[in-house]
Amino acid sequence: MPDLVLLRHGQSTWNAENRFTGWHDADLSPVGEEEARQAGTLLASRSEEGLDLRVVHTSVLTRAVRTANLALDSLGRSWLPVRRHWRLNERHYGALQGRDKKETVERYGADQVQMWRRSYDTPPPPLAPGDERQRADDPRYRGLPHSVLPTTECLADVVARMVPYWEDAIAPDLSALGGVLVVAHGNSLRALVKYLKGISDQEIVDIEIPTAVPWHFHLSDDLTVASDELLGDPAAIEAAKQAVARQAG
Repeated sequence: MPDLVLLRHGQSTWNAENRFTGWHDADLSPVGEEEARQAGTLLASRSEEGLDLRVVHTSVLTRAVRTANLALDSLGRSWLPVRRHWRLNERHYGALQGRDKKETVERYGADQVQMWRRSYDTPPPPLAPGDERQRADDPRYRGLPHSVLPTTECLADVVARMVPYWEDAIAPDLSALGGVLVVAHGNSLRALVKYLKGISDQEIVDIEIPTAVPWHFHLSDDLTVASDELLGDPAAIEAAKQAVARQAG
C-alpha cells in the first residue's frame, strides 16, 4: 500500500508574531525548528515499523523547505530527492498579508475576519496593482505568466491550483515509489485533504491542521484513502489543533 505523509511546516516567525503570512517568505522561529526536528523523530519511529519514504515534495517557501530539511535530518534521510513547486504554497491572503491578526479583527470585526479566514469561497481583499507585496520579480516564480500569480485566494482557489500538481507529480511518485512526504502549509494541505477524502465545502473549513504533526495516509493501489492518522501524543495533537483554532486568522 502506498504511504503518503503530509506535514505542515513548523511555527514561523510571522506565526509567532500573529501575522497573516500567506506567500510572504517568513522563516521558521526557534520553536518551529524544534517542531520540525520532533516531526522527523516521529517519522523515524514509524520508519522502524515499515514506513519507507522515497521522495519529498515541498512548496517554494522557506518555512516549508527548512521544515523538510530539519525533519529529514532527524529521520536520517537527508539524502532523499526533493521536488519543490509553487502550487504547494500557502494560500495568498491578499491585502491582509503581513497584517497583525488582532488588529485586523479590531478593524474589520471578528465575523468578517473569520469569513475571510475560514469560508471556502470568500477571499480577502486583493492586493492593489503595484503593491510591493506582490513580488512578481521574485526569482522563484521566474518564467511564470503574471496572470498565474495570485493577488488573493480563498480555499477553493488553492484546491484549483493544487490538484493539478497532485495529478502530475505527487500521484505518479506514489504509484512508482510508494512512499511520499509532502511538506507544505495549512491551507495547501487542507486543500489536498479535501480532495483525497472527499470532504464537503462546508466541512473542510472546520478541519484544523496543527504545525509539524505528521499526518500518515495509507492509500490503496488506486490512491484512494484506506486509513489515516496523525502521529504523536493525542493530547499534544489536540492542544496543537486548539492553538490553531484560537488564532484570529
